[in-house]
Amino acid sequence: MLGALIAVFVAVTFVVSRGEGPAGSPAAPSNQAGRGAGPQPASEVADVKLEALKDDHDAPADPRRNLFTFRQKASPPPPPREAEVAVPVAPVPTGPPSPPPIPLKFIGILDSPAAGGKVAILSDGRGNTFHAREGQQVDGRYTVVKIGTESLELSYVDGRGRQTLRLSGQ
Repeated sequence: MLGALIAVFVAVTFVVSRGEGPAGSPAAPSNQAGRGAGPQPASEVADVKLEALKDDHDAPADPRRNLFTFRQKASPPPPPREAEVAVPVAPVPTGPPSPPPIPLKFIGILDSPAAGGKVAILSDGRGNTFHAREGQQVDGRYTVVKIGTESLELSYVDGRGRQTLRLSGQ
């Protein structure tokens, strides 16, 4: 059986090397594959005008141009501007600087009808505590504007720099 396979392989190799097709006929050349088996008409050759190649032609516009490099096209120059008139800009008044934030903490409320209403208790964070009613001064620098249930509104004695402090526990 092995001998039969070797014989078939040798036969197929021999047929292919001679250029015969599977039916025993010579194989068609590759340039005529799919065409009729008859003789092919000669193709017409275009008429070449060699004189036109010798004519003088215009020289290229930019002989330094390299076709094998890529560069961005240069942007066109900006259009000429008309004479610009300088318009003076008035400075914006900024006013006096705002005062620094009030460094006190609102730590509690005393609600006593005998004392005349609500009393706010404040701390400066250095161990000093202050108490005041609405309209009174605290530490000689701040005025209590309004006492709410969970907030206090303070301002500097001169009325600027109004700030709301929230109730904070210590």
